[in-house]
Amino acid sequence: MHKTVLEFAFSQPFTSADLPLPGKLSGKVREIYPLDGERLVMITTDRLSAFDRVLGAAPFKGQVLNQLSAWWFTNTSDILPNHMLEVPDPNALIARRVQPFPIEVIVRGYITGVTTTALWYRYSLGERTIYGHRFPDGLQKNQALPKSVITPTTKGGTSGHDERLTPEQVVEQGYLDASTWDAIQGAALALFARGQAKAAKAGLVLVDTKYEFGRSLDGRILLIDEVHTPDSSRFWLADSYTERIVSGEEPENFDKEFMRLEYARLGYRGEGEPPDMPAERWLRLSERYISLYERLTSQVFEPGDYPVLERLKNNLQRAGYLPD
Repeated sequence: MHKTVLEFAFSQPFTSADLPLPGKLSGKVREIYPLDGERLVMITTDRLSAFDRVLGAAPFKGQVLNQLSAWWFTNTSDILPNHMLEVPDPNALIARRVQPFPIEVIVRGYITGVTTTALWYRYSLGERTIYGHRFPDGLQKNQALPKSVITPTTKGGTSGHDERLTPEQVVEQGYLDASTWDAIQGAALALFARGQAKAAKAGLVLVDTKYEFGRSLDGRILLIDEVHTPDSSRFWLADSYTERIVSGEEPENFDKEFMRLEYARLGYRGEGEPPDMPAERWLRLSERYISLYERLTSQVFEPGDYPVLERLKNNLQRAGYLPD
């Protein structure tokens, strides 16, 4: 994409969707409006969340997340049905209303990470049983695990932050019944295997990811939220992975870790006011997100018009979801 297009979009970022609909719910990245008893409209903004807070906005980021999730929903519906009904705008998704389960399902294919909840961090401290899984001695950072593992967390928990669970604790502590949890774990591993296979064809490594699930009004388990996006997943470049591991370097990331590291280099890890980040860094993040979309989908990214809100309202009106 031409840099001037990114710069124009950056000058008027899409950070809020104020629609003439009641009942708005705002998350760190998405804004959700109930349409009726059975449907929602989910708006994905350009906001970037890291260190448990919104740091800024990257042009076209919301469009990438929305359209990439829609692509994955279509290409994984044979594994598990999902909540997607329609995509009336590049930044909007019409979804079935579901009751979300209180567990985030994280699937990990590699031992990596530096946060206190990361596998490598716990392993490097000498732990060998982590999240209820037993890991052998001799693993190296950023190495593929013998098999992918599920490491669930609560959503928020009593501390206000996600709290680690073992797979057994999900049932033992009453978050889900055994049959539902078994079905979710099977689906999550199948989804991750599909994601890794498609990523490999795109010259990428799908390292780990987060899934969310819920129950539909008719009782089905559905995949919800987002799927295999650079916000919810960690991706590395495959062609340089082995060389960089051998030389002791970190793999080349292709997700929002890029911006986390940029802030960390400035000494920021979530405490106090974030420092100013040069516009060039935000544009580079956008380029990475767009490139990831094109690699995975084998489709050319078609940028939506900015300002987004005017276009969004027009498209929702034409689709019959907003009054004229």
